[in-house]
Amino acid sequence: MLPFVGIPNTIKQGMSAYRDLFPRQAGFEHVSRYLSGLLLSENKTLQGIHSQFVSTTEQPLSGRRAMHAGVFESPWEQEALMVRHRLQVSQHYAPRARVVISLDWTLGHHERSKQIFGVKRQYDYVDNCMSCYQTILTAVAANRVRQDGIGVAVQAAQWEAAELEYLKMTRQGEYETIAAAMERLSELVAYQHNRDAYQTRTELLSAMIEQIEGEGQFPTADYAFDAGVCAADLTTVIEGFGRD
Repeated sequence: MLPFVGIPNTIKQGMSAYRDLFPRQAGFEHVSRYLSGLLLSENKTLQGIHSQFVSTTEQPLSGRRAMHAGVFESPWEQEALMVRHRLQVSQHYAPRARVVISLDWTLGHHERSKQIFGVKRQYDYVDNCMSCYQTILTAVAANRVRQDGIGVAVQAAQWEAAELEYLKMTRQGEYETIAAAMERLSELVAYQHNRDAYQTRTELLSAMIEQIEGEGQFPTADYAFDAGVCAADLTTVIEGFGRD
């Protein structure tokens, strides 16, 4: 693989619109470097991207741990970035031109990374086998000449059945101490919290639609989705905004 001696000008120009969302210049540079690697590097791991960049006087490099902190731990505004992104993208669509927002979901496989958020081991109907994957939901705006991603969400894994089985196996008729009773109560509260926090694909896509429509960047857009995400509740949300 050829080494990187800097961030490509195209990425620099595109990222310039988001600079104010990053409190530290170093964090912004790490994210720009990471994005460059995701687009251009054959090895798209954090270590692979970092190792491909060459330290220069103009752009001295810190360690891979610093890149990890800059990308995944620094308090840059993730939600604000997506709002800004939709604002930037919408400028490429004529106000009264026909725009369609496509809703879909797919499986992102992570066979070697089972600790990543949202990864679950379930049956994969595409490959007809058990697999570890994330359920990724997307929204894409498109017209006759271009298409742009404007929304993405990863569905959290649902452990309700396993947690409920654990609670059944560990229940007792009585608890002899306050400490034991409080520990049991904390387990029950955690179970209920996880149960309430879980969102279905329809709920996640509905929230995505409400966010997009609330911003008003695509005022003439209608929606398209296939049987994989088709649900009466989702249709009701779309039509509630006066969209087809």
